[in-house]
Amino acid sequence: MKILKIDHIGVAVKSIENGKNFWSDVLGLAFEGDETVAAQKVKTAFFPVGESEVELLETTAPDGPVARFIDKKGEGIQHIAFRVENIETALAELKKKGVRLIDETPRIGAGGAKIAFLHPSATSGVLVELCQR
Repeated sequence: MKILKIDHIGVAVKSIENGKNFWSDVLGLAFEGDETVAAQKVKTAFFPVGESEVELLETTAPDGPVARFIDKKGEGIQHIAFRVENIETALAELKKKGVRLIDETPRIGAGGAKIAFLHPSATSGVLVELCQR
């Protein structure tokens, strides 16, 4: 598996509009736009930082994963995403090593990226996303 870089850090927020106040107005990061990913019950907004991004995540449904995260832990960092050269190869390698996966096959995420999540029980409590763009 070849990890190319940290692609983005996902931050769960109750409101992207309110979140933009800090990330854009206070820190001065450019707001790149938002997108709804219906399959994941989430609205996303991206703020580029060098070669990586901050991704704000707002739930679109009370039973969505971001809603459950905020209910359990409050707003804050929800996941870290690593860009990989080949996501299918990465998942096969991790599965062979016995890593617990949430997604055994990639799905489509924001911006059309192929994504897959590793289970936090295998990563010291950190939700890790792999993505291929």
